[in-house]
Amino acid sequence: MRRLMARIANMVQGISWAIARFPLTVFCLLSSTILTCYMISLDRAPALIIQKLMFVFLLGSFIGVTAQFACERFQRLAKQRLGVYALSVVLMLVYYLIIAGAPAIDYGVGARTMVAVFSMFCVFIWLPSCRGKFDFNSVALIHFKSALTSVLYAGVLSAGLASLFAAIDILLFNLSSKTYGYMMAIVWMLFATTYYLSLLPRFNSETEADRAFTAEANQYPRVLEILISQIAIPLVTAYTVVLFSYFIKIGVTRKWPIGQLGPMILVYSAIGLLVYILASRLSNRLAVYYQRSFPKVLIPIVIMQLISVYIRLRAYGVTESRYYVLLFGIFSLVIGILLSLRPVTKNGLIALLAAGFAIVSVVPPVDAFTVSRVSQVTRLEHMLQSAGILVDGQLIAKSDADFALRRETTSILNYLNQRGHLPQVAWLPAAFEPYRDMQKTLGFEPTYKYSQGIIDHFHVGLDMQEPLSIAGYDVLLQAATYRQQTAITHDFSVRGTSYRLVLKRLSAQEVRVSVQNAAGEELVATGLEEFAALLEDKGDKSKGQLPVDQLTLDVTDNQYKLRIIFQSITATHGSDIDEGIDYNMFVLIAVPHE
Repeated sequence: MRRLMARIANMVQGISWAIARFPLTVFCLLSSTILTCYMISLDRAPALIIQKLMFVFLLGSFIGVTAQFACERFQRLAKQRLGVYALSVVLMLVYYLIIAGAPAIDYGVGARTMVAVFSMFCVFIWLPSCRGKFDFNSVALIHFKSALTSVLYAGVLSAGLASLFAAIDILLFNLSSKTYGYMMAIVWMLFATTYYLSLLPRFNSETEADRAFTAEANQYPRVLEILISQIAIPLVTAYTVVLFSYFIKIGVTRKWPIGQLGPMILVYSAIGLLVYILASRLSNRLAVYYQRSFPKVLIPIVIMQLISVYIRLRAYGVTESRYYVLLFGIFSLVIGILLSLRPVTKNGLIALLAAGFAIVSVVPPVDAFTVSRVSQVTRLEHMLQSAGILVDGQLIAKSDADFALRRETTSILNYLNQRGHLPQVAWLPAAFEPYRDMQKTLGFEPTYKYSQGIIDHFHVGLDMQEPLSIAGYDVLLQAATYRQQTAITHDFSVRGTSYRLVLKRLSAQEVRVSVQNAAGEELVATGLEEFAALLEDKGDKSKGQLPVDQLTLDVTDNQYKLRIIFQSITATHGSDIDEGIDYNMFVLIAVPHE
């Protein structure tokens, strides 16, 4: 017991030390946790300003760590710590002003933020080893150990608290289901990250206490040595053999891959480089062999990846995902060449170059979003010009366009619409919407490849001019579920008893809607796909509005009544990533009287 209390006291002391050492980061983490708990408390989507502040604090937490490591590495900056932190706050404000005008947190905002976060991470991993002050491989090892330890502690803590809350809920009194969400936010966002920071030593400090802490943190665990030497390295080696065997198959069959090779090699390169860094501190035979061979083996593998990506780009143009696969391939090729020529003590180049490549990917005009937009618009223009639909910057509707053109045009317009690029296409009408305007503008409706033929995009909506009757029901909820989501819950109570409405997505098309009691028992439920399919079979794809009775689904079970009135059903067939059905609905629930 005394040992446990001492360990807890050391943990509390370390966290207190981390708060004083990384004040800006802890402030951002605390703010993010508060905002997350606030969003969990809502029964609706949070305001846009809340979402934007979440992204600002996320980036700010990484900027704060970078600022502190810069102060610890450079004595001149240490004397101006307040100024460095003030500059960090200014960077956060500049980032907020950049995203303030965004109408939504779209793909572009999210991707740019993640790239900025990744760049900051690479920089603060590299900073302690700048100019050879500290070994980069040791810095990486300490960060890796600290992250694993923090995840382990947070996992045990969250599991224990969840069990405690469940026991209280069952044995003593009812707890809100949102309690678990609050707990997970506090444990994983605030505690886990702060504890991770508390495990990081002052790498460049000369004081005796800091040097002792650094030496202890720098020890290579025997378990990790076995994991890297006897498990990770053999697995990467086996994967390498598979890739080279596949290259031999390509040479024999002369049939290039159709796109799966790029992401596979990207994952291989990322994991291989991580293992390479962690193995650089080891001196056993397998580790030394891996240090000498991996960079050289990486070069031909990445060259094959780049050839595969080039074929894909020629056929389908540039998108953000292909841009990053290509960029990471170039990065891996450069790293493979440099590591083949330099000793393992220079591995800091990996982090530094990764940050540089990431920054390039968000700087116009060579950023992923500009390059992708220009590529896809140019590709679409060439196709429409060849078909005689786009002539001298003017569109000429052509109803007899072949299937391949209609399918590719639909795919590109959907892509541009999702990214918000359509207003920048000069030859399209203002406020152009693909699903609404393709027929009158291009002469054909959206078209997709489907296993049983051509099935157009299907959309039907509720005639909102007609009144809705709620007689006989206790609760009316508005809900929506989209194909990218997994599960949506809404808590409600009837006559003092707590219930939960759960919308669980089973596939891109199917959603199960259920009403559960406080113990999680299902009282009444139904799926939605069959109703949507029957409605689509009856329709003429006219995308019109239907009366309430044609968009109502009734289910009764155990004297519980569930009525779903669909506000809209939107289905897409055969477009791979976009395939699925979105549902917007009113849900009416009747609970039997006891």
